[in-house]
Amino acid sequence: MPKRALSLLSAVLALSAPAFARAAEEREAWTPTATALRADAAGIGMPQSVAGLSLAKSGEVSNGGKGIDNYAQYLSEDGAVQATLYVYLPSYADASLAAYMTDKAVTERFGARTRRTAYSSVAVGGHANGAIRAVYDDAADGALTTAAAFLHAGRWLVKLRVTGPTERRKEVLAGLDGMLAGLQFDDASSIHATRPARLAACPANEGGDARLTAQTTSAPADISLPREGQEPLCIRGKVDTAEGSYDILQQAGAADGAIIVPVDDAGTMVAFDPAKDGYRLSIHSVGQTDLYGVYDKVPSARQIAQILDGKDPQTAQAGATADYAANGEVTVRTAGVKLR
Repeated sequence: MPKRALSLLSAVLALSAPAFARAAEEREAWTPTATALRADAAGIGMPQSVAGLSLAKSGEVSNGGKGIDNYAQYLSEDGAVQATLYVYLPSYADASLAAYMTDKAVTERFGARTRRTAYSSVAVGGHANGAIRAVYDDAADGALTTAAAFLHAGRWLVKLRVTGPTERRKEVLAGLDGMLAGLQFDDASSIHATRPARLAACPANEGGDARLTAQTTSAPADISLPREGQEPLCIRGKVDTAEGSYDILQQAGAADGAIIVPVDDAGTMVAFDPAKDGYRLSIHSVGQTDLYGVYDKVPSARQIAQILDGKDPQTAQAGATADYAANGEVTVRTAGVKLR
């Protein structure tokens, strides 16, 4: 499995002063002006001051120097309210899935007392239903309110996170809504309509272990699964690995359709897409897709866990890897890519 990007939830919690110092050397992805900060490749910007929050630092979460995994952190005057703008390039972009995985990460990080009090599509950049807005109260045993928004513009995902003390909830929400209103787009028509994922249980279809029948050395193909909450998804089962438990998702009512396993809130995902002689395996992450070949059927949950843990003997290396550059170029490399 390719090296994962740092979870975006973990990243915002880890942005300490030393991290800021390192990030100061990684400003290639951002261009500051007198009043704004702009991610040039994405054509997306934000004012340097918005809703009582001011830009503190900017840099790259991972893939230093490539400009595909970028953050900008904003702080209130006393530093108690913290906000982060992420502009990043997952090889499988879906704001609805990003919201779904962040929802899981927030609950896991802040505990069962955390309550999701808002979760709906909102307008952004002049587009109705252009973003998903989520609010979480009573996080960290009642100490914090955290809020987030997610949108998909062109090839890029944008994620906003604002967190602060519960007693300053109004500032947290004003910060999120101010940042949503403050987003600037070179091409607002590139914003995808999105809505929260609609999930239900679906019949398990565990047919035993699958066999890898052929390697893949061609360029990645688009996964045949509706994105951005366009169609209901269902949970086919769960994968339990050394690092956590993940849902196996497919389109509701499409038993022979694509299968995906989202892994984190930074865009890491395992996909099995119908192919001529079975299901083609690909693993997606920020700026990269690894292609492992075709299985004669969908692998079992146990096999998927082995793939994620790097212990599946059939996928010791990828047949091909596609690297996605910030300028839109895609380079395909064949063989020689180790699973871990």
